[in-house]
Amino acid sequence: MTSRLPKLVAFDLDYTLWDLWIDTHVDPPIRRVGETVNELRDRHNRKIKFYRDVPEILHRLLEGGVAVAACSRTHAPDLARQALGLLLVPPPAGRKDEAPTPAAKFFDQLEIYPGSKIKHFKELHKKTGIPYSEMLFFDDEHRNKEVESLGVTFCLSAGISDREFEHGLAEWRRRHPVEVAEDAAGTGVSEEDG
Repeated sequence: MTSRLPKLVAFDLDYTLWDLWIDTHVDPPIRRVGETVNELRDRHNRKIKFYRDVPEILHRLLEGGVAVAACSRTHAPDLARQALGLLLVPPPAGRKDEAPTPAAKFFDQLEIYPGSKIKHFKELHKKTGIPYSEMLFFDDEHRNKEVESLGVTFCLSAGISDREFEHGLAEWRRRHPVEVAEDAAGTGVSEEDG
């Protein structure tokens, strides 16, 4: 059994979940071609898609009961929200008979607007009541490490992968050994299991 997950995991969008800046690289309108999974196209046929490991990470968080947030300072918030609504996430590995799910359904909170990530996380805390110490944030811009002043664990990630995701979880657990140990004691899971 593995150690528990934080109560909330947040992701930046641009160059963290997908390989573009939605406000400068994408020319609307955007569309899904048929029932294509994990791919949209813009006016010039440029692809918008999650990095390879993102779908499985999203499924893992959903199955773990973790709140998921998108925190982006994009200047095209409506386009980013539209992309999350249109992008289809394939079913989890081994369950290919299930239908794809719109990416937006994986996100409990969307803080998508220009400005400091500090504001994004203050809003997340206000809306969810989840302590900052229970939040893990993946972002490709080092300047957004400022959220650590609130108590959020920050993980620099240029194109999230399983390996970076595991690194972020390990860092969050390292910073919060008491919470992880207390949770393990309450569930019969030893610290060595994680």
